[in-house]
Amino acid sequence: MNAAILSRLAAAGLALPRPTVPAANYVPFTRAGALLFVAGQTPIRDSEPLYRGVVGEDVTVEEAQAAARACALNILAQVGIAVGDEPHRVRCLRLTGFVRCRDDFRHQARVMDGASDLMVLALEEDGRHARTSVGTNALPRGVPVEVEGLFELV
Repeated sequence: MNAAILSRLAAAGLALPRPTVPAANYVPFTRAGALLFVAGQTPIRDSEPLYRGVVGEDVTVEEAQAAARACALNILAQVGIAVGDEPHRVRCLRLTGFVRCRDDFRHQARVMDGASDLMVLALEEDGRHARTSVGTNALPRGVPVEVEGLFELV
């Protein structure tokens, strides 16, 4: 991973976690030319969810934003593995977020700001991206947020 990205994260008191291992029959990322597709990442550290629950019920918007930020850090950890020592500029093109929430919850976009803000912090202008935020009734291991990413390696 680019040293400038790691430095910006460190200045914010953040570090890339150890990349998570897939929990089923898929790979954590695939690469097609200059495009890097990162599979959905959940707010997991050391094989344990940092957050569980339903947003708008037992998880606040602020907690869900922190969960989305943790997902984004896991995404960047996967990007780091994919890129390795290659001298690429990493550009975030798109994030898709799934928010486990009550049926009447309407703030999925606010939750996803946690992931989006992290990408802009880490990648600066290259972190600005298109985004989709979707509400859902269930996510793996009871987590409140899952985020996937699409990147360009320039």
